Amino acid sequence: MAIPLSDIDLRHLRAAARLGQVSVEQLLDVIDQQEQTIIRLHKDNQRLIQRLASYEPEILRETANREAANRDLAPQNPSASYGLDAENKRRRPKHRRKKKSPGRRPTELKFADAECYRDVHPHGVAHAACRLVRERAVWRLEDGRAKLVGYRIYAGPGGKEPPIAGVTPRCEYGLEILVVLAFLVYIIGISLDKACAVLCFFCQLPLHKSQADALLRQLAQHWEGEFDVLCALIAHAAIVAMDETGWKVGNTNCSLWAFASQLQRIFLFGCHKDDATLDQILPPDIFDGIGISDDAAVYSGRFRRGQKCWAHLLRKAIRLALLYPRQKSYQRFLDHLLELYRDAKRAADDGRLGDQGRQQRVAELDGRLGQLCRPIVDAARPDMKPHERDFANLAEELIRLSLAAELFTFVLVPEVTPTNNGMERQLRNPALERKAGRTNKTARGAQRRSIIVSVMESLRANLATFNLATVLAEVGRWMDEGISLFKRQWQALLDTQRTAASDTT
Repeated sequence: MAIPLSDIDLRHLRAAARLGQVSVEQLLDVIDQQEQTIIRLHKDNQRLIQRLASYEPEILRETANREAANRDLAPQNPSASYGLDAENKRRRPKHRRKKKSPGRRPTELKFADAECYRDVHPHGVAHAACRLVRERAVWRLEDGRAKLVGYRIYAGPGGKEPPIAGVTPRCEYGLEILVVLAFLVYIIGISLDKACAVLCFFCQLPLHKSQADALLRQLAQHWEGEFDVLCALIAHAAIVAMDETGWKVGNTNCSLWAFASQLQRIFLFGCHKDDATLDQILPPDIFDGIGISDDAAVYSGRFRRGQKCWAHLLRKAIRLALLYPRQKSYQRFLDHLLELYRDAKRAADDGRLGDQGRQQRVAELDGRLGQLCRPIVDAARPDMKPHERDFANLAEELIRLSLAAELFTFVLVPEVTPTNNGMERQLRNPALERKAGRTNKTARGAQRRSIIVSVMESLRANLATFNLATVLAEVGRWMDEGISLFKRQWQALLDTQRTAASDTT
């Protein structure tokens, strides 16, 4: 006797099938019903996932990953997937699964592909006395286009090989390509991929991302000595402006710290904003100059003479005046503070004032500032509102900096600027790169960026015109003469110190 399938569940169906009470046709009907139910439920599930994706976008990604995993679990060739070789491959660490490289092209093939050939002889040696020792193929930028040049290098009787002008040792690209790449990546702030695309489009230079990364690493190694000299020059500078902003190395939050003197620039990517980093760049036993900075705690009592940034202080007063327009005292305070600052700038620019006259002006300015801020500090109460507390804190900060003689140093020393806005502009592009997530992945990459950016920005400060031609002319002179511009500045500083020491004795 057949049993209606709609009247029993799966457990009873299994028992009835074993007793022969269910026919084959009935079982096929059950399978067909279950298949239709699965299809309907799958469609309902997909429709619900699409609706949920508008609120939780990661749902689609998780679903795609799950479907990909299911496909991986159903191989097309089971015998190949479950063999001994396949098992060994699955157990092999992923970092060891390297893609096979086509290998390095022999120099002979590169040299044969060159568009033109040039001979390099040692200076001051007759060509007849030289012998061919090496052939090199180097990519150069000439007339705005990349060209593969084959160099035949001849050595003199002593066997010493002459260098190729504008080419660093063991590099297959001219220095001009390295400088352009560094400018695009670290000064303009575009990615390595886009920098390669720019060079390919405008200069017809075939350059891959891995090659560009290697070229930047070589340039940083080539300029490492210049970076050390820049650090020494900054430590002995008379006036140093500094500022900092956030940075990241991998997933680690750190800082970008910038230092600037008249002709030198130092950028430290991926450093810590602490006393140790400041001691590294401006050692207390060496730096005896004036430090221009904001009122961060790391700078407190740090320098023999300091100048706090007026822009930071004025922004706090402007913010209170804009956010709370009904508080007329905030606007009056801002007006008086701006008037005081403008009078101080006029005194700083007054060339008729001597040292005594400038000191008298600073004493007058300090007195006016005390009259402006002291009533606000004295009227402070514990139960003030948050914006009233900010107002009192600003007045207290101004009095503290005035007593520390860090507000009007720019009046006493005209070479000192009253703000560090110049440093903030230097950090604007790196700050935008940080917001876009284009920071460093490793500490080594941060060090490489520090070297290249410091040298490039220091060249900008020294050259009357900062462009590719002037930079290449200066850097090429370093290679020809064996001494850089910054090392000449360091030697001049040492000579000045020796002269001053001899005069005192």
